[in-house]
Amino acid sequence: MRNITILVLILAIVGCGTTPKSVSYGPEPSSNKKLLVANYLIGVDDKVQVDVWKHPDLSISVPVRPDGKISVPLIGEVLAGGRSPQEVASEIETRLSEYIKQPNVAVILIELRSHEYLSRVRVTGAVRSPLSLTYRQGMTVLDVVLAAGGLNDFASPNGTKLFRRNDGKLQSIEIELGDIFNSGDMNTNYAMEPGDILSVPERTF
Repeated sequence: MRNITILVLILAIVGCGTTPKSVSYGPEPSSNKKLLVANYLIGVDDKVQVDVWKHPDLSISVPVRPDGKISVPLIGEVLAGGRSPQEVASEIETRLSEYIKQPNVAVILIELRSHEYLSRVRVTGAVRSPLSLTYRQGMTVLDVVLAAGGLNDFASPNGTKLFRRNDGKLQSIEIELGDIFNSGDMNTNYAMEPGDILSVPERTF
């Protein structure tokens, strides 16, 4: 009996350490499209977040000024406009290295305001209110469908397609929207990317 009890405890501990099933965020993006901003050039009025690892006092979230610059603690003004996030991060790391040892800097685009229409996502077809939304980091297929008021009475949700430009070519990705809504299967609840178009077809009678 004691051995059985020990076995049950071991199984319980192992079960607690199991990683829960995560939401699927879509096909692996191409190497030049991590978050689709690898080639995006920062513009005036875009909002960026500068994270300096282990130095929260140097981390900031600011909009890009009309002169294309941002002010970073300790090093002052840095040109961000017309450059990629990686380029800006690299300059900040170089300049901070004069003050701290081996700085690790990430520059993240929080809001893409300067290229508003390029960065929008769109929902068309059998939804209650087809619309165009400003892209927000972390938004998913489900988020944009709910923002469009959900499906209308004529939708054929499992025929939904996500259209995305990938290296200049239009890619069509199948979305099992019916499974997302009806059974909570999030395998195709992919993260949206700037410029995506989600199309929900109507049923054929």
